[in-house]
Amino acid sequence: MKKVFLVILLIIVVAIGGIAGYLKFALPDVAAAPDITITVTPERIARGAYLANHITVCMDCHSTRDWSRFTGPLAPETLGKGGEYFGREMGFPGSFYSKNITPQNLGSWTDGEIYRTITTGVNKNGEALFPVMPYLHYGKMDKEDVYDIIAYLRQLPVINSTIPERSIDFPLNFILNTIPANNTPLERPAKTDLVNYGHYIVTIAACIECHTQVKKGQIIPELAYAGGREFQMPNGTVRSANITPDAETGLGNWTEAAFIARFKAYTDTASIFKVTASQVNTIMPWAMYAGMDTTDLRAVYAYLKTITPINNKVEHFQLQAK
Repeated sequence: MKKVFLVILLIIVVAIGGIAGYLKFALPDVAAAPDITITVTPERIARGAYLANHITVCMDCHSTRDWSRFTGPLAPETLGKGGEYFGREMGFPGSFYSKNITPQNLGSWTDGEIYRTITTGVNKNGEALFPVMPYLHYGKMDKEDVYDIIAYLRQLPVINSTIPERSIDFPLNFILNTIPANNTPLERPAKTDLVNYGHYIVTIAACIECHTQVKKGQIIPELAYAGGREFQMPNGTVRSANITPDAETGLGNWTEAAFIARFKAYTDTASIFKVTASQVNTIMPWAMYAGMDTTDLRAVYAYLKTITPINNKVEHFQLQAK
């Protein structure tokens, strides 16, 4: 019996080692970086700047935000600098830092390597990125939109910065490699196709990620867009809004004009107020989304009015008890 037990134990150890080795060294399994060269034009740069700053908000995490003021507006001189911290005290399974995406870091990358990173979550070195960067949603971007973002990144002013190495907790250090996936790009609808264009914008902006509660790090599909996801701030908790068309707890009674005005209220970043010790800040980058053009906001509103309403009352700000 002792020999049988040892054999069984050996088989289990070998199996576990094999699985761990596969997760660690055979994954992530995505296609190679495409062989592409993007012609940088003023039109591409302008569209890329619009997307990276106001739709996909790449600059939200890859710049420095002024958390002393409501909504944490960006410090303009830090665009692409990286270094934003996501740590254990904020609910993350480790310590993660956004990368420098100015030419200081990306200058040695090919366009294809940048494209693969944005759309699959696998970087130049074949490493899986932590999905605080919503690459599974970026992977649905029309290829031309991704090309525009790359063109914009290429012309960012060089900022020299040293980014700390990440530290990943067990078992995520193995599981992380299973998350990246090949991109499945959508074709960007015409702006005149308001609902479908709105769906495209909402998808590539990854609105569902923040506006849906999670369980074990995964969004709960049946609660899509119903809000209530919690984010820990230094002095309390902020919860995302219910953006389903529920009349009582969501956007059901909002007019299009009120919806647009809510975003445009933060257009003048200089007037955004300072947050006091008795106020909880928000991670929602209102100052960035304020730059969305009115047609895009109308499209987002039109799409959100078509989704399933969910009754879920959210207490948005909860100050930490002293």
